[in-house]
Amino acid sequence: MESYEILRNAFKETSPKVVASELGVSLSLVYKWSQDQSDTGSGSRNPIDRVVNIYELTQHQGIIEHLAERCGGYFVRNPESHCQKGFQYLPATNAIVGQFSNLLTRISTAALDNSITSDEAEEIRQVWDQLKGYAEGFVRCCEEGDFEIMHERPDTPQNTALEEPKQTLY
Repeated sequence: MESYEILRNAFKETSPKVVASELGVSLSLVYKWSQDQSDTGSGSRNPIDRVVNIYELTQHQGIIEHLAERCGGYFVRNPESHCQKGFQYLPATNAIVGQFSNLLTRISTAALDNSITSDEAEEIRQVWDQLKGYAEGFVRCCEEGDFEIMHERPDTPQNTALEEPKQTLY
């Protein structure tokens, strides 16, 4: 989605008049921000594009981190895709489960004394961010990969919906 489209959607929920007034700019400029820039003169370079441009010029990740924090979030960079044909989904899925298990282990260990120190919290944050990045890499490979390979492999279990339900231990 383009930045002008994001602003157009935002202005459906918030009055452009309020935005213009609070920012001290003209209402027509605010409306131009929500239009595609074209050769005919419509649209105007909007604040989102300007912030992106500042980031591109400085490459200072703190800009993006600050925006995410001010909006109640936390910035985690997406990993570069290293996906290749023949991506092995099952081992990658197991690796994600293993990383999640590692996160839960870190949390459990930190909470053994019924408190979590700032150092432990920082360590938990690092493990959590690694997990998010790894999961994002998996999703990207899924998006770029060959989904049919999962159905073609003879060792992949077929639909077992018609089989008897498996019994549990409890």
